[in-house]
Amino acid sequence: MQNPVSSDKLQDLDRRMAVLGITEDTLVERFVRGSGAGGQKINKTSSCVFLKHLPSGIVVKCQADRSREMNRFLARRELVEELEAIRDGRESARVQEMEKIRRQKRRRSRRSKQRSIADKRILSEKKSLRRSPSAD
Repeated sequence: MQNPVSSDKLQDLDRRMAVLGITEDTLVERFVRGSGAGGQKINKTSSCVFLKHLPSGIVVKCQADRSREMNRFLARRELVEELEAIRDGRESARVQEMEKIRRQKRRRSRRSKQRSIADKRILSEKKSLRRSPSAD
């Protein structure tokens, strides 16, 4: 069976792992049964990859694809991206996305709502002054 990941991508991942000092003996890899949508097949096969980097304690779980090899590659890539984000001192894209959603869903304060309503009222008054005078 052919490997689902191209050799160029594997070499690039190996290079990135070497730069960060990640070796296979510093990783704990387990295969667990997947969950969620997918019917009987997903519940019977252990294609979900659980990956733990021992020095940093970062845990990655990947079940993006049906193929175990593809999930192994994706889990390693996600781990590398998280470690690079820590090294560069920036938040990971996933954390940024979660924070953005949290900000969007946060309830507005009473004062903010009152200010918004007052602004709408002022705008409405401006628009009413723009209307042409009605012929009585």
